[in-house]
Amino acid sequence: MQIVDDGRCFICGKHNPIGLKAEFVIDPQKRRAETHVRIAEEFQGWQGITHGGIISALLDEICAQACMGSGLQVVTSELKLRFRAPVPTGSLVTVIGEVVAERRRLVDARGRLELDGKVMAEAEVTLFRT
Repeated sequence: MQIVDDGRCFICGKHNPIGLKAEFVIDPQKRRAETHVRIAEEFQGWQGITHGGIISALLDEICAQACMGSGLQVVTSELKLRFRAPVPTGSLVTVIGEVVAERRRLVDARGRLELDGKVMAEAEVTLFRT
């Protein structure tokens, strides 16, 4: 499978008019990625609260970015989430992901979404090397 970045990714695509346009800081030695994103009110579920699907997408993407920053071409195979607290819309969140293990064609990564230093959600992600 060939993976093509056409700039329209919902999370990081510069050419996606409704996307979050996240920019990532990658540390290949630590196998880590980080971004800061302000979540607009258009991405709410309940009034004033960020939709869980948006949080899920951010955690999925940060784990993939940690892998790709380490030279691994991947797609998500499995995503396990834990929501710890609601994230208010309008918040500037920090999202951090890191590669934690490799097994044959699978890569394990962990991600967390923080607001003011408090973990609001976290994920364990298994990614498949393409």
